[in-house]
Amino acid sequence: MTTTQTQERKSATKKLQGKVALVTGSSRGIGAAIAARLAAEGATIAINFNSDKNAAEQMVTQIEKLGSKAAAFKANVSSPADSKRLIEEVSKTYGKIDILVNNAGVFEMRPIDQIDVDHYQRIFDVNVKGVITTTVAALPHISDGGRIINLSSVASKSSMPGASVYSATKSAIDTLTRIWAQELGKRKITVNAVAPGATVTDMLTAGLNEDMKQMFISKTALGRLGETSDIADVVAFLASDDSRWVTGQTIVTDGGLAA
Repeated sequence: MTTTQTQERKSATKKLQGKVALVTGSSRGIGAAIAARLAAEGATIAINFNSDKNAAEQMVTQIEKLGSKAAAFKANVSSPADSKRLIEEVSKTYGKIDILVNNAGVFEMRPIDQIDVDHYQRIFDVNVKGVITTTVAALPHISDGGRIINLSSVASKSSMPGASVYSATKSAIDTLTRIWAQELGKRKITVNAVAPGATVTDMLTAGLNEDMKQMFISKTALGRLGETSDIADVVAFLASDDSRWVTGQTIVTDGGLAA
């Protein structure tokens, strides 16, 4: 989401005023769009980054220009120690966490005959272990009635050659989402996932060639690749009270790619 788009949101009623949101992997891409969108709704944002401090600081500046508070926190969520420290620092800074968006992820294509343990571990450590350790560490600090939103993918139900390990991580996210929703319902914490299709990000650009991008466009009902703002809008809905009766769901947000 651009600064202009988020500024247009400011005139509307802010549905997340007084809330604190931690968005992992939010210095760029979908995570950055989610952070800006939640800030436009009035939330205070904890920006998490692993390596790009400059991009994280730019996000903090952008959010402050929107009239919300933000700070950047360095952590590699694939490390349980880093995940725990991240939660402790955010909680110490803001006193609570109302919304946890598990967005950090990695994407890498490899056909079956090129899969090795390093490929498996690299993807599962961030996409699955990182979500688990961050969520478990956050639970004592998440307010009752809070929101946990995981980033899945249409890959969890697709059969795209070369994406078996990545797709498996997103299937795991869908399963965690369903079961955590049942376990946390007693605290009125909703747990949902958003499953983007092909969305314009640095990760997509690096992972897919032009022919594959055109293939996705041709198979998408609405005839284009997704934009990060398309995903951020759905996350904002799930973060708000408008979604109070929605939990345990994976919402496909792909413009009809998987239809």
